[in-house]
Amino acid sequence: MIEAAMIWNEPNNKSHWDFDNDPGWAVFARMTKLAGQAIAAEAPGLPRVLGGISPIDPDFIRVLQGHDALADLDAVAVHGFPLDWNHWMLDDWPAKLDSIRAVTDLPLWVSEVGISTFGAEEVQEWGLRRTAELLLGLGPKRPERIHWYSLYDLPAAWPATTRHREAEGSSYYRHFHMGLLDEHGRPKRAAKIFHEFTPEIGLCQWFHFEDHRLEDAVRHMRNLGVTTLRTGLSWADWYRPDAEAWFDRQMRALEDFNVTATFCFTPEHKGQWPHHTAIPTHPEEFAEFCGTMIRRYAPGRLECTAPHELRSSAPNERCSGYPNGPDAWSMHAAVG
Repeated sequence: MIEAAMIWNEPNNKSHWDFDNDPGWAVFARMTKLAGQAIAAEAPGLPRVLGGISPIDPDFIRVLQGHDALADLDAVAVHGFPLDWNHWMLDDWPAKLDSIRAVTDLPLWVSEVGISTFGAEEVQEWGLRRTAELLLGLGPKRPERIHWYSLYDLPAAWPATTRHREAEGSSYYRHFHMGLLDEHGRPKRAAKIFHEFTPEIGLCQWFHFEDHRLEDAVRHMRNLGVTTLRTGLSWADWYRPDAEAWFDRQMRALEDFNVTATFCFTPEHKGQWPHHTAIPTHPEEFAEFCGTMIRRYAPGRLECTAPHELRSSAPNERCSGYPNGPDAWSMHAAVG
């Protein structure tokens, strides 16, 4: 079910981590080490991946190395959107990847790459083909994982996770046009050719709490030939009412895919200020959340833990298996 665990999302992007209040990313580095150790304790050998960095910045990797934060990780991920937000050309992908390889020997993932249909669907269609040529054509230097962002457009009624929202102009509104499908599930031009690049290219699709698109998303991904999926399990959502039921429903629906689970988003009551980007007051609590998610959903693990038990290392005695019993969900071997 979970084939890899990703620690945070875009930690060098202020829309996801309040680095102004974490000089030199010292707290983030400590939290990453703790999370990596917690994941390894629950599922030795399960790949632990640094959340995709955006921008692609080798100096940020050097900063984390200075804190020894990569010692408990197995791969580094990057995000790139050269036709929408980045200040580099699409054909610069190989050079951008080489800039990270120059500072770390860890395997490299592209956990988000995408192109919007903000201007025209033809742009996304052409961009998908060219991106696939560039990344899949790297031979032995091909990234170990490539996840296209995303399956669905962000619904117009939902906010995008950015700092300045509408004040960002067209940069903000491009967030609502990144899908292969529009918000109602209508396939765009790129969706009709995406099967040409699966299973080598997977998808990244974030599901909101109790997302009404979940089951339809599974059907669409199967039809597209997708086998690898990156999604999120939100630390903040874990404290919502009925969180266990939603998390279980989501992971049960995704059981046929090789899932990279991204753990991120600070609960309002756990941060130095009430925001999902806030520095956790106690970084070890994020590590405990990661361990809990791995124990609950990683391959072959049958224990489960309730949110109120995160502060205790004792196993949850009231549950010895997944909902509906251990035979209800298939177990998948970890892919390293």
